[in-house]
Amino acid sequence: MKIGIVVFPGINRERDMVLAFERVTGHTPTIIWHRETHLPKVDLIVLPGGFSYGDYLRCGAMAAHSPIMQEISHFAKNGGYVLGVCNGFQILTEAGLLPGALLPNASLRFLSQDCYLRVERDDTPYTNGWKKGDVFLTPMAHGDGNYFADTKTLKMLEDDNRIVFRYASASGKVDPQDQTLNPNGSINAIAGIISENGRICGMMPHPEDLVDPLMGGDDGKPLFQGIMETLTQ
Repeated sequence: MKIGIVVFPGINRERDMVLAFERVTGHTPTIIWHRETHLPKVDLIVLPGGFSYGDYLRCGAMAAHSPIMQEISHFAKNGGYVLGVCNGFQILTEAGLLPGALLPNASLRFLSQDCYLRVERDDTPYTNGWKKGDVFLTPMAHGDGNYFADTKTLKMLEDDNRIVFRYASASGKVDPQDQTLNPNGSINAIAGIISENGRICGMMPHPEDLVDPLMGGDDGKPLFQGIMETLTQ
């Protein structure tokens, strides 16, 4: 199993991703600089969190035009697996690899806190470590995590079962209007979505920061276990 983690100027979560994959899968990812024009032979590309290009213009907008993104687009269109977390999710939407957009949080404040996510599907490479309906704790740290899609796109996502994570209570209650449960105000409490072919996933919170009891818990571990199971089949 070969994993590549892309680093853009201002990205700061690549080391967290490396540690998570090393801890859970035993494989050390390859770091890929954003100006590379060729991808190494990998099974999964990860776009980690941070503040690519200082979040100028729109979060992820400049990174979406980095040289490596053309190769990642080809990789994705040819059946490659791609995971974008936080700023990585923003980059995927800006690059058109996932629908929708990430807007400023409803509170207009940066949120750095724990939240709960409910698993909406358990049949994807990114969720098969859980059962549908499971709830897990995960940190969030973003200023622009308010997921939005127009009515047509939202209906498509809901009808095609492409929402993989929603913000929820510890017991699994979902209420998009309750900012204690849906802190950034995301439409339909959407925290993560997946591509039509099930190979590209974007999510805002950071499961890579809870994969070991020394981190305060291992709630995020199933994400990486599911990826490992998929890529080693």
